[in-house]
Amino acid sequence: MRLLPLLFAGAALAGCAIAPPKPASSPLPETPLAAVLQKQIYQMTPQEAGRYIAHVHGAEPDLRKRIAAIGRKNLGQPYSLHLLGEFPFEIHDKLPLFSLEESDCVVFAEHTYAMALSQSWEEFFWMLQRIRYRDGVIGVATRNHYTEMDWNVANRWLVTDISADLAGPDGPTYAMTVDRARFLRTRHNTVRDIPVESSRQAFVPKERVPAVASQLQEGDFVNVISTRDGEYWASHVGLVVLGPNGERHFLHSQEPKVREETFEAFIARAAQREARNAREGKRGQALAGFKFLRLNEQITVPPMAPQPRPGR
Repeated sequence: MRLLPLLFAGAALAGCAIAPPKPASSPLPETPLAAVLQKQIYQMTPQEAGRYIAHVHGAEPDLRKRIAAIGRKNLGQPYSLHLLGEFPFEIHDKLPLFSLEESDCVVFAEHTYAMALSQSWEEFFWMLQRIRYRDGVIGVATRNHYTEMDWNVANRWLVTDISADLAGPDGPTYAMTVDRARFLRTRHNTVRDIPVESSRQAFVPKERVPAVASQLQEGDFVNVISTRDGEYWASHVGLVVLGPNGERHFLHSQEPKVREETFEAFIARAAQREARNAREGKRGQALAGFKFLRLNEQITVPPMAPQPRPGR
């Protein structure tokens, strides 16, 4: 007679440990592809963006044209500086690993390249980290912070610097020194023992851009070189696309949104800004020129390095 309550007790304990499955809810209806294609990427959900990536990969087999199509699919995307970080993988800040809703100049270029090289959302997300981090290892210390000496170098498998060739043997150069350890310590409260590194960078002066523009190709990477008090650095980036008559346009994310314009228009706007700063007595930066990096003809994506186990 005493076995029966013990059996019931066992059944009750089992019920607490393993709850019976709830009835599966009906999946949300999938948005028709035609409706997805009516949206800009920044208006899409990740699920819709994944469908768009798969569609555009099949609809446009030419990588250069696919880069232009994807970049233009984000025209109007709101601009936001200091947009991304490593959260929740790292908690030095609360900025996430990706955002479709907004972009800054680097995020826009990285997302465009990553989508153009992918056929699904999962591949895009992997490719994004491969482009954004040295050897694809996620972390603030391995992020490509400095355009000339980090991003351009780590992504040589994707683009090749042709600035010196375009500028010619007498083209200008500038010295650049980066102290990554100091930057990480002061900006991200992260301590790493990284030696100071120096290099010399070639660039095309703004006055020479009309003469070399015809040599630029769709999908090439652009670094905008600014100067102030004798120092030079890449202050902005974007992509080369072709206009309706083959003219070279600059496609980029800049306050207040992603835009497409001729290089002449971009240079003219910079001149207006510099004149306004001079009138108002402001110590602003000035446009010096551009670095141009050629999208490689043969692209072999390197594998990710193993993600190291975090320290104690």
